[in-house]
This record gives sequence, C-alpha cells and structure tokens, in this order.
Amino acid sequence: MKLMKEFFKGVIIGIANIIPGVSGGTMAVSMGIYDKMIYAVNNIRKQFKKSIQFLLPYIIGAVIGIAALSVVIEMLFDRRPLETSLGFIGLIIGGIPILIKKVKNKRFRISYAISFLFFFSFIIGLQLLQGNEGTTVVLNSSPKMIIILFLVGIIASATMVIPGVSGSMILMLLGFYQPIIDMVSQCVSALKDFNIGLIFKNGIILLPFIIGVLLGIVIIAKLITFLFEKFETVTFYGIIGLVAASPFAVLMSSGVSSPKASNIIIGIIACVAGITVTYFLGGKDA
Repeated sequence: MKLMKEFFKGVIIGIANIIPGVSGGTMAVSMGIYDKMIYAVNNIRKQFKKSIQFLLPYIIGAVIGIAALSVVIEMLFDRRPLETSLGFIGLIIGGIPILIKKVKNKRFRISYAISFLFFFSFIIGLQLLQGNEGTTVVLNSSPKMIIILFLVGIIASATMVIPGVSGSMILMLLGFYQPIIDMVSQCVSALKDFNIGLIFKNGIILLPFIIGVLLGIVIIAKLITFLFEKFETVTFYGIIGLVAASPFAVLMSSGVSSPKASNIIIGIIACVAGITVTYFLGGKDA
C-alpha cells in the first residue's frame, strides 16, 4: 500500500511537470515529500542504496505520468480547461496547511513578509510573460543544438524542482515545450510499434536534454539544502509565496474567459477532489 501511494505521488508529480503553469515541486510540497526527495537526491552518493530505494517509486511514477498520461491531460486541458485547472488548484491548496505548520510557531519578521511577497510576485509576473513565448525551435542533432538542449535541460529541471515554478512554462517561453513533447510522444508511439530506429533517433536528440535535467536537479537540490540550513524560515515563507501564487498562475494559463455554470460546478467538485487527494497522499506525511 505504501509503495502504491509513493507511485501515485510520482505520477502526479510527472503529470504536473508537463502542464504549463503547474509545478511538480509544488505537488511534491503539497504531498509532504519535497524535503525528503531533496535530501535523497543530495545524499545519493553517500547513501546510494537508501536514496535509490526511496526515489525509485517516484521516478517510475513520474516517467509513466509523463509518457502515458500526457496525451490525456493535454486533451482534458483542451476540452475542459476550467475543470482541469481547478482540479490541479485543489491539489495545490490541499498542501498549503502542511507548509503553514512549518512556520506557525516562528516569531514573525519583516524578512519573512518580503520573501513571501517577492516570490508571490515572481510567479504572477512569470505567468504574465507567457503570452510572449519564444518562437518554437526545430530539434536536431547538430553540435550547437546539443549544447543548447543541455543548457535548456539544466534550466528546465531547476525550475521543475522549485515549488511554484512551472518548468513547462519556462520551456514554452524558450520555445522548446512543443518540440520536446512531440518528440516524447513519438517515442511512446514508436515503442508501441517496436520502431527501434525512431526511438534511437529521437533518443540521441533528447539525450543532452535528459543529461541537463539530471544535472540541474542535483545542482538545485544542493542550493535548496543550503538555503534550508542557513535560512530555513525565510526559505519556507518564499516557498509559501510560490505555492500561494500557483492557483492564480494555473487559472491565468487556462485560457478560460466566460465559463458556463455547469463548468464552474464541475470545476468546484474537481477542486474539492484535488484537496481530498492531497490530504490522503500527503496529510499523514506532514
């Protein structure tokens, strides 16, 4: 039962990481596993077996969430943007009490408010920039593109790990979101058809991006660990600001202008369901 819960948490994190405006880091925080995952990544060399045993269910779940459910989630956002957005908002809101518990016994300082407001404003500002996303690029295996994909992987993974920041949204701003999603979808289709040639071709192109993602996760994990050790409460208030802004970012990216009453009702139900899921998956781990 515990392994299944960890697996489904990984699926949710994987799905969140492919939806622009939604943060995989936020989902990890909401489900009470963020600090444990950061610790495991940071200590993977010192405690390799223990770290891998902890991370493996989440990694498997995230990979399946990205590969198998990306098409479904994209379809839901296309056909039911408000309801789907409110469902993710429920997942986010359900985890805010877990964060508040981390700081509720701390004496309030002005630096905490500054940290909260800065990162809250950062997420809203970042979402406002999404309308000016860069031109979509064409992926290939040229030396220049290999270097660019490696750097983009580092940037994307760092933003995926930080709660409240959408790695997919950053990829959209850089013009790499759709090409990478399309290439991953081609690999999934090729796997079903046993088209090894296409898998190898796309894999070679995606490899520098994947390496960049792995390196970026390690780098940002060390940075976040340093911040928790030196500025724990200020860091938590910053994360609360990131997470608190995420529901607004999700709604802003949903593209819904004039929803029907039925959409709102179903959306509210989805939001409540999301809160319930977060409580079930993360409440007891907080």
